[in-house]
Formats: sequence, C-alpha cells, structure tokens
Amino acid sequence: VQLQAYGGGLVQAGGSLRLSCAASGRTSSSYVMGWFRQAPGKGREFVAAISRGGSSISYADSVKGRFTVSRDNAENTVFLQMNSLKPEDTAVYFCAASSSGATYLPRYYLEYPTWGQGTQVTVSS
Repeated sequence: VQLQAYGGGLVQAGGSLRLSCAASGRTSSSYVMGWFRQAPGKGREFVAAISRGGSSISYADSVKGRFTVSRDNAENTVFLQMNSLKPEDTAVYFCAASSSGATYLPRYYLEYPTWGQGTQVTVSS
C-alpha cells in the first residue's frame, strides 16, 4: 500500500484543520491506520490510531478531546480532524499503516512498516 497525507497548513491557535491520508495499491481496510507527528528536534510522536473497521480508536492524551480520527474504507482514506489547535501541535504529520492484530492499535512508530510523506501543520499563537 502507498500512502499520501495532505491537508496541512498554517492556522491560528484555536483553529481547525482536517488532514487526509489516501491509500493506493491495496485497500486501506486491510490495515490499522495511525497518525504520528514530529516537531523539529523531537522524535516521532503517536497521535491516533484506528482499527480496520473503525470501531476501535486510540488517542494520545495530548490530543484527546480535540482531535478525531476516522476512516472511509470505500474511499481508501483516513482522516484526522484537528480542532482547538495549539502552537505545540506544530509538527509534520504522518499517516502510517500496520498489519497488527484485529484488536491491537499500535502506538510505537516502529510497529508501522508503511508511511506516507508528511504534511506540515503550523499553529501560530
């Protein structure tokens, strides 16, 4: 599967953005999908993950209540709706695919073998 993330941009604090991750080559419904981010000088941080059918979801504590992950398997696309954005959310955001077990949502980036290119999100104060 190939992944392409898009939808990043510059937004003021308190604003919203919606990231999308389009999958091609194999249906995204075959994979657990994750979102990660990496700020300058920092490691890759887990943001959210969603199970193949979308019934199980996991969020990092730092985004819980502000971000919502969803997927449309008919369109082979995964979304990350980001509301109430803060300057500390500034990072390059990546989507990733994992073949993990049905009930397990990985949070460690090495558990995701397939990555899309990142999309920059910048939140100004």
